[in-house]
Amino acid sequence: MFILNFLGIDFEDWYHPQLIKENLPLEKKLEPKVIQGIDKILDWLRQNDTLATFFVVGELLEYKPELLDKIIENDHEIGFHTMHHNRLDEDDFKEKFSQELDRFAELTQKRSIGFRAPTFSLNNISSWAIDTLEQKKYLYDSSIIPAKTNLYGNPNAEEKPYKISSNSLEKNDENGNLIEFPLLTTTFLGKKIPAAGGFYLRTLPMKIIKNAIRNQEEKQIPSSFYIHSWELTPEFMPRIDLPMKEKFITYHNLEKSMSKMTEIIKKFEFTTFKKYISNLN
Repeated sequence: MFILNFLGIDFEDWYHPQLIKENLPLEKKLEPKVIQGIDKILDWLRQNDTLATFFVVGELLEYKPELLDKIIENDHEIGFHTMHHNRLDEDDFKEKFSQELDRFAELTQKRSIGFRAPTFSLNNISSWAIDTLEQKKYLYDSSIIPAKTNLYGNPNAEEKPYKISSNSLEKNDENGNLIEFPLLTTTFLGKKIPAAGGFYLRTLPMKIIKNAIRNQEEKQIPSSFYIHSWELTPEFMPRIDLPMKEKFITYHNLEKSMSKMTEIIKKFEFTTFKKYISNLN
């Protein structure tokens, strides 16, 4: 059976990733740079006849409003990635989240129906976010990775799209009003790990990632994949001094990201979350 998978591009700038943000000198000027790569990313998608959902950090639309038209005019989807790339489980973020959704609705003329939490930070502490998304008429979330890492993960979550609620993050809730699109995982050396993109795309052998997608297709389950804008445009990604582990996770094989992702979108079919949901109705 023919399966359409999902490609989400987390559109953020060089200073947004958590491992960089935690190590930035206070006096460092936070001027967007990766944003310059939007045309390169759109050309890449066009050349490969692929549609994607852009989960955009809202402050980049404030800085460069024409981003919206560039994305929409190319038939891609725009989704919300918070206004400043804050983790949902930060102490004071619950009160800010609703206001940020309102601001993003203003910036996008209410075009966004989907959300992805920065650093996949939807968990038991931040489950309240699902209720807020429902209140703001969002239709889906894609923040759950059914594997555990040092930064994120809901290891017992379902691996296929399901109805999510604040009371049931990991299992289907028939009363849920949002669809959850969990990210792709695989088993490597006996351990369940993410396989959907990012560091794992840059690090894992391509055979493992392709097999993970094929395994989902055999079960007639679409795979949710992601990649960061700065991984597709490493020429705009400044290298800052990071501790050894953080440096490896952030910059390892960065120059190989686009070629590896190209290999995947040439082998498998991808579309936006919005188009998939439209076909359900």
